[in-house]
Amino acid sequence: MDSSRAPASPRPVLDAPDRETPVGEGASNSDAGLLDYAWVMLHHWRLVLGTPFVAALVTALISLVLPQHWTAEIEFVPESSSSIKLPSGIGGLAGQLGIALPTSDALESPAFYAKVAESRPLLERTLTTRFPVPGSVRDSAALIDILKIPDGPALRRMEKGVKRLRKYSEVKVDNKTRTLRLDVETRDARLSAAVANQMVGFLNDFNRNTRTVQARERRKFTEARTEEAQRDLEHAEDALRNFLTRNRQYESPPLQFERNRLERQVQMRQEVYSTLRREFEVARLDEVNDTPVLTVIDPAIPPATRSSPARVRMVLVAALLGFGLGLGLAFLTEYLRQSRVRQPAAYERVARAWRGPRRARTAARRADL
Repeated sequence: MDSSRAPASPRPVLDAPDRETPVGEGASNSDAGLLDYAWVMLHHWRLVLGTPFVAALVTALISLVLPQHWTAEIEFVPESSSSIKLPSGIGGLAGQLGIALPTSDALESPAFYAKVAESRPLLERTLTTRFPVPGSVRDSAALIDILKIPDGPALRRMEKGVKRLRKYSEVKVDNKTRTLRLDVETRDARLSAAVANQMVGFLNDFNRNTRTVQARERRKFTEARTEEAQRDLEHAEDALRNFLTRNRQYESPPLQFERNRLERQVQMRQEVYSTLRREFEVARLDEVNDTPVLTVIDPAIPPATRSSPARVRMVLVAALLGFGLGLGLAFLTEYLRQSRVRQPAAYERVARAWRGPRRARTAARRADL
């Protein structure tokens, strides 16, 4: 062996497979590729392990600074009252008279209550309601002030408050059980529970008022139709009475036919009047009925654990993303090193192209100075 030759530097696994292993024996091409990857990870272990560590540490510090939020949940179910619906007899009668009456099925669906809970009027009413100030026992303030909505024109400030409350409140619907769950998130556990319970209370008031308006309109309709049906019944009875008075003997077929016709009219008017009279009494009861139509299954209580920030999850996600970034940087660094050795001309061209704009920007800054 020529002693004048300098000893060859050890080549990394990426350059070539192990020369001591004969072709067709030992490691295959795929095994060599895996060994190449393992060599890169071991050679740049500081970058592979340091990047996720730094990312997790920075994320943990940020999570300590982020404000804590608490989410309160309240679950309720709307009562489907048959008294609110228009009876089939009234609906058929209104159809015969050419009057179209809306049905109340859509107003009893859970999706309707979810829309009402997220509506602007209900949110504005909640924002103007006073709640206990977090950290204080006696003081209370409007929710829009507790949320620290920036001052400004009243309409603009209320619009910002509605957006904030709509962002931190959510209504979930379970169509199988027809139940709804309202989640409210604030920076105080007691405030979250109080706001959730109050919003459901406002929703119940809205529903009760809507039902009262429907009952009032139904009462007005049935009252007017009852009076009209009573007059029609009286006219039919008067016609039958006059016929019987004029014709004490009605054995002839034409007279029997006329009597049967008048009796059928009286019977029909009597049935219409009886139906309307019953529905009128029901409508009068519904109009003054103030029974709640929302049943609270699980009222909101101050949560024991915060909902955000989820520090453990944030740190784990940051560490995982950092590990992926570290691997990418490690392989990129090794690729650039191998390119510099194997393709020096191309590497130098890229380096000059990269350094050119930097030098130009440096010269421009110096000229400005």
